[in-house]
Amino acid sequence: MTTPHTVSTGLHGPALPALLLCALLAPLALSGCGGLFHSSARPEQVYYLRAAALEKGAAADPVATSLRVVRPTAAPGLDSPQIVLLQSDRRMSFYLASRWPASAPDMVESLAVEKLRGSGMWQAVSDSTSSFPSDYVIQVMIRRFEADYTGGGQAPDVHVVFDCVVGKRESREVVGNFLAEGSAQATANRLGAVVAAFETATNTALDSMAMQTASAMRLAMAQKKRD
Repeated sequence: MTTPHTVSTGLHGPALPALLLCALLAPLALSGCGGLFHSSARPEQVYYLRAAALEKGAAADPVATSLRVVRPTAAPGLDSPQIVLLQSDRRMSFYLASRWPASAPDMVESLAVEKLRGSGMWQAVSDSTSSFPSDYVIQVMIRRFEADYTGGGQAPDVHVVFDCVVGKRESREVVGNFLAEGSAQATANRLGAVVAAFETATNTALDSMAMQTASAMRLAMAQKKRD
C-alpha cells in the first residue's frame, strides 16, 4: 500500500481554522456569489458611427482607378477610443464610462473606406491592411474630432477636421492636398445627442473628402493624358 505524501504547512493552533475559513470564502469571492463584493462604478457604454451614403448626383463621374486609405494619424490627445471634449481655458477631457469601439484613427479609416466604396467613384477602394496594390493613396491626419463646449451653450458643437494628402502610389507624387471639414451642434447635452452630432459632422467631412479626392485624381489623370 502506498502511503500518501503530506506536506506540513507549519500552521498550528488557531491559525488552522482561519485558513479553513479563507479556503471556504475564496470560491465565493471568485464567483461573485453571496454579494461579498459590489461595484458602484457605472458600466461602460460603447458608441459607434455609421457612414451615410453620398448624396445622389455627387458621384456622377466615376474615376477609373483604384485608391487605398492609409491608416490615419491623429493630433495629440485624439489617438484613443475616448470621446474627447473641449472646455474653457484650453482644457481637454473626455466623457466618463463612454468610448468609441476603437481608437479615432482606426474608426475614421473604417468610415472613410465605407464612404469611398459606397460612392461608386472608384474601381476599387482598399484599407491599410490590404495586400493588393492601388494606383493612388490617401493619407489622413485627424486635426479635430471633439465636442466643443467653449461656445458658452449648454450643448456642444462637434467639430471634425481631416487634413488629407492624395498621391500616386508608385511615384509618390502628390496630386492633392486639402482640408475636409464638418460641424454639427448637438440637440441636447446628452451623450446620445452628442454622438448623433459626431455622426453628422463626420459624414459631412467624409463627403468633402470623397469629392475633393475624386477631383484631384481626375485632374492628375487628365494631366497625364496631355503629357
